Amino acid sequence: MKLGILSCSTKCYSTRRLREAAEQRGHKVKVLNTLKFAIDLEQGEPDLYYHSKQLSAYDAVLPRIGASITYFGTAVVRQFEQMDVFSANSSGGISNSRDKLRSMQILSRHQIGIPKTTFVRDKKDVLPAIERVGGAPVIIKLLEGTQGVGVILADSVKIAEAIIETLQSTKQNVLIQKFVSESKGRDVRAFVVGDQVVAAMRRVAQGQEFRSNVHRGGKTEVVELDDRYREAAVRSAQIMGLRVAGVDMLEGKDGPQIMEVNSSPGLEGIETCTQLDIAGAIVDYMAAQVDFPEIDLRQRLTVSKGYGVTEIHVPAGSEYVGRTIAESGLRDKDINALTLYRATTVIPNPRSDRILEPGDRLLCFGKLESMRSMVPRKTRKQRQPEVQELPSTEVS
Repeated sequence: MKLGILSCSTKCYSTRRLREAAEQRGHKVKVLNTLKFAIDLEQGEPDLYYHSKQLSAYDAVLPRIGASITYFGTAVVRQFEQMDVFSANSSGGISNSRDKLRSMQILSRHQIGIPKTTFVRDKKDVLPAIERVGGAPVIIKLLEGTQGVGVILADSVKIAEAIIETLQSTKQNVLIQKFVSESKGRDVRAFVVGDQVVAAMRRVAQGQEFRSNVHRGGKTEVVELDDRYREAAVRSAQIMGLRVAGVDMLEGKDGPQIMEVNSSPGLEGIETCTQLDIAGAIVDYMAAQVDFPEIDLRQRLTVSKGYGVTEIHVPAGSEYVGRTIAESGLRDKDINALTLYRATTVIPNPRSDRILEPGDRLLCFGKLESMRSMVPRKTRKQRQPEVQELPSTEVS
């Protein structure tokens, strides 16, 4: 395998270990400075230039995209994808995980534990938002902070108000998040490669510091995760579109609470703590996957006129409940069921004799006209009626 490691820092621990692991396994490897690429676009010929010379062929790339170069870095990864080069993490996955609000929005659609979170811009919305997440103390986060920078614990509503007002006055976007008190000063980092957690450690804050990041002096200890935490970590990485990820979880009273999914997790802390060859696990996984480059399903399948990809829901009371996929008549309507989602279970390429149950979701490719007729009208959750403000009357 000829591997390119996309990194602006050739001497950092993670880049050095990944290069060593690839060389030890007999692979050709080169560290490529992400900022030295030029992206060339021409009809049918996406191409890359490196140091003003046409880039030679690579089997795979491993992106190590820093937060400060997210836009250009993901553009480079996207170009490799258009050239059918396998990337350990997709450009979309990196973008999803880099923005804390975006990642929480994506995770919130799924049955996976996350701390209650809210995002507001209007000053009048701050107090109601704090109440909705459970009141003080609350965590205030900058959307693009890393390594614990931009994460603040506000002990009271007044302090929270003042911090948010100050940050917003400097044009900073902030999240307000429930403080998970039972996990104060500690969290779990699970390192996901493919569909496995290859290592995990608990990080514990020291002294009065509530942030457990190693860069903030947090101590680490090896932890053996149970199935709930392993499944939550793997599913979170997959939902984000990442094959290699560091998933940070709080240990809540109701189970794992996903705090962040990191697309460029550092190796030094977790390899030192666990004494495991995580860099080698990443390289081995990539070597086994190079013949399966990331494919944008919608980009590839929707180029046929009148055909596309959509999700068909099977609500309770649907005529399809209790029928098999074959009996549903999908194939007769020129519709193929690609994946069946049932609660937290994902069933790829479901068998035709699979019986459909209430709540199932089918990811399908087929004739759009046929699929539109099968999508029920959206039912929205019942909400409290809006309170209408009455005009004030003055008493003379």
